[in-house]
Amino acid sequence: MDKVVILGRVSTDKQDYQRQVVELQEYCNKVGWEVVGVFANKVSGAKTIEERSELQDMLQFIKENEIDRVVCLEVSRLGRNTLESLKVIQILNEHKVSLFIKNYNIETLDSNGKPNPITSLITTILLEIASMERQTIRERMQSGQKQYIERCKKIGIKMGREVGYKKPDHDY
Repeated sequence: MDKVVILGRVSTDKQDYQRQVVELQEYCNKVGWEVVGVFANKVSGAKTIEERSELQDMLQFIKENEIDRVVCLEVSRLGRNTLESLKVIQILNEHKVSLFIKNYNIETLDSNGKPNPITSLITTILLEIASMERQTIRERMQSGQKQYIERCKKIGIKMGREVGYKKPDHDY
């Protein structure tokens, strides 16, 4: 029976990665993979490996245990920073651990433990799309914020700190 770990991620505190974990656990049970670890976090996918404790913990776990694959729902759960995500895949490859991306049913290693060139190409493209999505979301948020501020100014809603505000000298 193949030993796997699940990787989940959401971007904000308002989101819950439990749905990802449950769906992946059910899938692993269905295909006969033994889930030996779950690594999930609420963190921006733009963060580096060093800024993501769940990735660091997962990579350390993989180095210390015989793991066959990491299972994630979609490649953007690995991250929305292409270079950082490719670094994780490279580390997994070096340890002969395949990344299985459920929504496309693809694995980074072939049955001989060698990197799958087609999956490498597809994964890189998908990571670039995830990065573009992140940029688009950021641009929409900035546009919405700008429009909101302009509307508030037009109708006379005062924004920002009150006149005469002074930051306290002490920290809490």
